[in-house]
Amino acid sequence: MIAKRLSMLGALAAALLASPAALAQVSDDVVKIGVLTDMNGPASTPTGQGSVTAAQMAVDDFGGTVLGKPVTVIVGDHQLKPDIGAGIARRWYDVDQVDLIVDVPVSAVGLAVQNIANEKKKLFITHSTGATDFHGKFCSPYTIQWVFDTRALAVGTAQEVVKRGGDSWFFITDDYAFGHSLEKDASAVVTKNGGKVLGSVRPPFATPDLSSFILQAQASKAKIIGIAGGPPNNTNEIKTAGEFGIMAGGQQMAALLALITDVHSIGLSAAQGLLLTTSFYWDMDDKTREWSKRYFAKMNRMPTMWQAGVYSSVMAYLNAIKASGTDDPLKVAAKMRETPVEDFFARNGKLREDNLMVHDLWLVQVKTPAESKYPWDYYKILAKISGADAFGPPDPACPLVKK
Repeated sequence: MIAKRLSMLGALAAALLASPAALAQVSDDVVKIGVLTDMNGPASTPTGQGSVTAAQMAVDDFGGTVLGKPVTVIVGDHQLKPDIGAGIARRWYDVDQVDLIVDVPVSAVGLAVQNIANEKKKLFITHSTGATDFHGKFCSPYTIQWVFDTRALAVGTAQEVVKRGGDSWFFITDDYAFGHSLEKDASAVVTKNGGKVLGSVRPPFATPDLSSFILQAQASKAKIIGIAGGPPNNTNEIKTAGEFGIMAGGQQMAALLALITDVHSIGLSAAQGLLLTTSFYWDMDDKTREWSKRYFAKMNRMPTMWQAGVYSSVMAYLNAIKASGTDDPLKVAAKMRETPVEDFFARNGKLREDNLMVHDLWLVQVKTPAESKYPWDYYKILAKISGADAFGPPDPACPLVKK
């Protein structure tokens, strides 16, 4: 009997040693997530404190611990400056033992942080930066792009709008790399689908008076005026177009990057009829509404796709740590690629080999004031755009892509 019991105890001990819990390894006995964002500048409303809140909500909903170790969230403000962002990232990884950095608006800052993540062999998930280089020529096993890229928004919008008869375009393009990329991608799709690009104008970043550019777009008689840029130009162009009666005159505007907080600040009177593509809309179904109302209770505004994406990715990251039994960056990223992403944020989501999270997008149109029945009731969903169509195939320039 004693021998039998010893044998059973030995078998039990072996089983425990082989279990994920027994083999679990968390570096320095804490999982630390750093939200590196813009807390007070022009990107602070669509990211900022809202991204911090979303990350903390994910940690709280997960239970505050993983593999028996606490999960903490810290915050940094990079002030939209690459050198400051890189400095914070270096200190976080080296001194503060941060395991994951998230958010990081503005591609220049994001690419600087990506360099540090590669050097330190730590994870970075970007949400509010759209440069395709993150999963293209600069792709990295340590950097994940979760919410969007410029190609997905430009291609998704242009393709669906041309299908609906918007076959002549004129672009108002921010005169820097981000705007040029949006115009280039959208123009290629317009012409590929039988449409025409009638011209473009390129206002410099933060141009105070956009009237002359709007008038040139109006004079083009194009059915669609494409807004290829980000804030502050994009919101000011939409406001100015509203003042000039562009959409009332029969032309439509398609924003290749616009967020629900932009529409909120512009107001439905000026933004009505605007077409845009988004990864997320708070009022799409019961799942989006349930999470967004909890977020609203904390922030007093509805989340952008970037902020909702922060929650989604942090939850996926913690689940991957739990499933893999370690916070080792490459093992966690591998587990995230194995696991489909199907939550309130993403439909048909999949983290690809190039570390781009591909998922369905939505072409929406901003409602008229009469159509909006309650606060933040801003979008009519016109079409679903599959992730494969929007994001396209992996870039062969990415060394992670199997040739």
